[in-house]
Amino acid sequence: MKKLMIISLLLCTAFCQAKTKFDRGITKSVFVPKGQWFMGSTISYSEQSADKYQFLVLADIDAKGYTFRFSPFGGYCFADNMAAGARFTYSRTYIDIGNVDINLGDDLSFQIKDDMYLEHNYSATGFLRTYMGLGNSKVFGFFNEVRLTYKYGQGKHSNGKDNDMTGYYQASHCLEIGVAPGLAAFVSDFASVEVSVGVMGFDFKWVNQTHNQVKEASRRGAGGNFKIDLFSINLGMTMYF
Repeated sequence: MKKLMIISLLLCTAFCQAKTKFDRGITKSVFVPKGQWFMGSTISYSEQSADKYQFLVLADIDAKGYTFRFSPFGGYCFADNMAAGARFTYSRTYIDIGNVDINLGDDLSFQIKDDMYLEHNYSATGFLRTYMGLGNSKVFGFFNEVRLTYKYGQGKHSNGKDNDMTGYYQASHCLEIGVAPGLAAFVSDFASVEVSVGVMGFDFKWVNQTHNQVKEASRRGAGGNFKIDLFSINLGMTMYF
């Protein structure tokens, strides 16, 4: 009986110690206060061209192309360190391949000639953003966005010239749900440099195509992304007021 009482007392003491609150010494600080509006934009442009260029098994490369992307955004802080907003994005991609020879051996070679692709996309995003200062710093901090995005795109592809030309036209729709963490660094009281990257998300996409203005085709797809998406990196300036 005495041993049972000792065991019960030890279990009770251990349970009480386990229920004791552990204080990590973390203090909450306001990085972006309630009532502030913010707006900004990101823009990127890249251009490539080649004339009789050679790379590994590719020879006599004659091609050119560019990619342009513009994305303004804005939002409102409805609580300390919490904001909601919207983002609109336009992107355009153009690729024109005059000639590419692919040599895989003496009896295996291919040629791509007079091939062109043009695509432009529009997207609208609603996001919920939370901020967290780096310690007690009012200059450096982290943020995380939960995004809901709808994309609409149009593209066309052609191959050949004149009467030998073939190709297709397509229209695409995409719905995305994702998470994008980022870093904010204030360079003044009302301006910050921000960078963010998508690391997780789900997308649902459907595409309708018309081949040679006669044949209809379609594709449906869905997927999940649990890795860093380098194509979703955003770097820009944000103004707070």
